[in-house]
Amino acid sequence: MTATETSELEFRSLIDMQWWQDRPEERSALYTRLREAGKPVFVRTNRPDAPEPRGFWAVGTHADIVDISRRPTEFSSAAGTQIFDQTPQMREYRGSIIDMDDPEHMRLRKIVSRGFTPRSLAELRGLVEETTAEILDEMPRSGECDFVSSFAVLLPLRIIDNLLGISREHEKFILQVTNVVLGASDPEYVPDQTVAGIEKAVAENSEKLIDLLKSIAEDRIRNPKDDVISKLVTSDEENLTPQELAKFFILLVGAGNETTRNAFTHGLYLFTHHPDQRDRLLADYENIVPTAIEEIVRYASPVIHMRRTVTADGVALASGTHTFKKGDKVVMWYGAANRDPAVFRDPEEFDITRTPNNHVGFGGPGPHFCLGAHLARLELTVAFKMLYDRYPDIVSVGEPVRLRSNFVNGIKHLKAKYTA
Repeated sequence: MTATETSELEFRSLIDMQWWQDRPEERSALYTRLREAGKPVFVRTNRPDAPEPRGFWAVGTHADIVDISRRPTEFSSAAGTQIFDQTPQMREYRGSIIDMDDPEHMRLRKIVSRGFTPRSLAELRGLVEETTAEILDEMPRSGECDFVSSFAVLLPLRIIDNLLGISREHEKFILQVTNVVLGASDPEYVPDQTVAGIEKAVAENSEKLIDLLKSIAEDRIRNPKDDVISKLVTSDEENLTPQELAKFFILLVGAGNETTRNAFTHGLYLFTHHPDQRDRLLADYENIVPTAIEEIVRYASPVIHMRRTVTADGVALASGTHTFKKGDKVVMWYGAANRDPAVFRDPEEFDITRTPNNHVGFGGPGPHFCLGAHLARLELTVAFKMLYDRYPDIVSVGEPVRLRSNFVNGIKHLKAKYTA
């Protein structure tokens, strides 16, 4: 076996969904090997006996991921951000703004950013507090719950629904649909794990969600209200079409629901297993919470990877470690970058006072930095304080049930106990 073949086999775990679900304790070691390779590693995705190898270049160093993120004209998003090429229909449902390059990306981002500015988010603190209190009131009086379904999943979803102006009657439906669209690689959400089965489930559920959002958008055009949907479809400036709004909503609920709900869940799990860090936070909450939130996002890295496609021959990394060809797929492994010892002191340690903390948990710098980062930080800041004020002894129990995915570092279920 050649050194190249050994390297390909060593990193095959990157595309082994079952490995991601069953062996989370092995991730750090794989990330270390990826960084220590000293250059991008080619991971083959087709059969070893195929005449032409197909695959992607895996990148794990912080410096290379920041470099790639800042060069969107050479490392394109328009060909897709998933490792495997998806059908145009699948990309239509699961892509939206993250699967675009400028100028179309800039046009849509400029429109949607009207509803997600730091100033308007600062005014949302009351909504976040009210929603958090409501959910805490609903938590089981037994003192036991699935923290994901009882708290973590509800808070970001309700806030986004309230922000957009979507009534509560649609909450359960939206949750079910987004679980399918973003958790399609997990048989709990899509039992038929064939390619055809996954595509059918994603298409059918996305169409239902698009129909709902189009009807709401059309209603707001006729009858504007004081909500974000109205701002996006009735402004004096350029607006989203109902179809564009529907596609954006899939991304927004996915990013706002999946990423933030997993940060909450990982946070409770981390504080349970690092009680000294929890006590340190609660002893000086207002001063420490900003760095604590960043550390949860760094350590958990809720989004595991993003792909880019090289637009020309001869595109080289600033580090000088590799030169790509046109059409090469380049996959950035955020969890590896967020444990890079070249950037983070004692990167395997969970330290809520870590500073500086230049993680890429919200994506690398550049045009695709997470639009919802400000909202996520606000939700996490408010909700952890209220959670521990209400249930100071809350802890996770047992191990989390993880999502079968190498894209979202998801926790589907996590048992929690507290004094009711």
